[in-house]
Amino acid sequence: MVTPEQLVDRALVLAEACERSELHRRLTLAAERSRTPGVRVLVVGEPKQGKSSLVNALVGVPVCPVADDVATVVPTVVRAGAEPRATLVRADGAEPETVPVETVAAAVTGEAARGLVRAEVELPRRLLEGGLELVDTAGVGGIGIAHSLATLDLLPTADAVVFVSDASQEFTAPEMALLDQAAALCPTVVCVLTKTDVCTDWRTVEEIDRRHLADRGLDAPLFAVSSALALLAVQHRDRSLHTESGIAALVDHLRREVVDRAETLARRSLVHDLASVTGQLALAVRSELAVLEDPAGREELLRGLEAAKAAADDQRRRSSRWQQVLADGVTDLLADIDHDLRDRSRVVVREAEEVIAARDPGSAWPEISAWLDERVAAAVADSFVWAEQRSQWLAEQVVEQFERDGGGTVPALSVGDPDDALADLVDVPAVDDGAMTLRERTLVGLRGSYTGVLMTGLVTSLAGLAIINPISLAAGVLMGRKAYTDDQKQRLQKRRSEARTVVRRHLDEVVFQVGKHLKDRLRTVQRTLRDLITDTADEVSRSLADAVAAAQRSAQVAAADRDARARVLRRRREELDRLAADVARLGGAPVPVP
Repeated sequence: MVTPEQLVDRALVLAEACERSELHRRLTLAAERSRTPGVRVLVVGEPKQGKSSLVNALVGVPVCPVADDVATVVPTVVRAGAEPRATLVRADGAEPETVPVETVAAAVTGEAARGLVRAEVELPRRLLEGGLELVDTAGVGGIGIAHSLATLDLLPTADAVVFVSDASQEFTAPEMALLDQAAALCPTVVCVLTKTDVCTDWRTVEEIDRRHLADRGLDAPLFAVSSALALLAVQHRDRSLHTESGIAALVDHLRREVVDRAETLARRSLVHDLASVTGQLALAVRSELAVLEDPAGREELLRGLEAAKAAADDQRRRSSRWQQVLADGVTDLLADIDHDLRDRSRVVVREAEEVIAARDPGSAWPEISAWLDERVAAAVADSFVWAEQRSQWLAEQVVEQFERDGGGTVPALSVGDPDDALADLVDVPAVDDGAMTLRERTLVGLRGSYTGVLMTGLVTSLAGLAIINPISLAAGVLMGRKAYTDDQKQRLQKRRSEARTVVRRHLDEVVFQVGKHLKDRLRTVQRTLRDLITDTADEVSRSLADAVAAAQRSAQVAAADRDARARVLRRRREELDRLAADVARLGGAPVPVP
């Protein structure tokens, strides 16, 4: 059985012999991708659901933070390595800092994580072989909108998502919304029910969760696990306890449905590149050989090749339809993204104003602020998912138009890894809580009562009473109480006005930051598509130009050299035919007839 590495080596030799440096570079990049395919699995969920404990149980080492009073705020990436090793990647572009593995958990929580993009841990584990990467993410909801959106931002880069929820209760509405978003952005979703060792009714919760998944039409398997039992099994090397924990079934599923499938996709991409390069190399060889073997048909062959080259050059130069589809699609999508984001923010503002009008925002601001964070995160997440889907749809439309224009097939599109794009997103500001000290209350009451006592005392003095008398004192009490009540109403109106202003400013900041981020992602899609398709069109044009030049050279070769050149070309054609057949077998396709 011929290995993919051997096929790439053979194709590199032929590309060099044919003096096609751009195809040689393409094969080199394809070989690098094939050697390090990478399988990214995101572990996501709401805070304190057992995500970090699950990652620790899967790798058998407590590398992620687990405590009641701490929460992960930046991702921790765990991948395979020859020796245990950990590095911290910071947002300021400084060199990654190497740290002891046991200190990573403390580095990704609280103030220690300020300015940190992610932590990377390498461990010699069999589970991680084959390029598997486990990413422990910040909880979605409850920590802050920036961390929640940063987690959602990673979803399109993942090969699979492990959604974690503990067994203390069934899936909540926010969790089901997150599951819908994950399924929309990632091809494979796996649900995990954690903490089965401390939740006695976990089987009932598991059955209810399965019904929730079926009702939503989500084809996601559900595994019930105990991370604590799994770590205990590793410590005591107890295989039966490891099986009882449920981790074994989850590991088998990840290997079978995620790692193996990713390897298949990586092989398919490599086969595509090999087949494309082989076909382009064979074009020039067959054209030149055809002229050498049949000089009489040289003129007809040259006319066909020159016509094809002219068509390819014209397609590359002119503003073709795929370019128009891309330009129009990006313009429309930019406007739609801005409108969608602002429309969702307006809905949140109206809801927040209703809440503020119904309650005192001073004393209830922590609760309102938490609600606002969750509501904004949900609205922006929906907008993000919609924008990502529209971007993918646009890419498919552009590639489809390019293929209809005769440009061949463009490989899978990748727009990179957006690590810290939402780091500048601010938290909800605070407002006056309305609390008054005893001194402030006393002064407000005295100001009102003083006026009441003085005015009533002056009136009653006409009847011969002292200024300070029971009637003036009673009036002072009433006036003081009214003054205090009026002051409270004024302060409440001021707090509500301040709260409305804070909400509007916060939503403006969110729309500004997230809108810029979404537009940047769309621009990345646009540039990547443009460069990818342009490079493909240039390759086709170059291949046809080489074929024309080869055919022209063959007509000028002397009779003595013609046979020698024909023998070289026949050997090269045979090598290309064998390579094409081996590539077809590797991809599982029928072997083409030369």
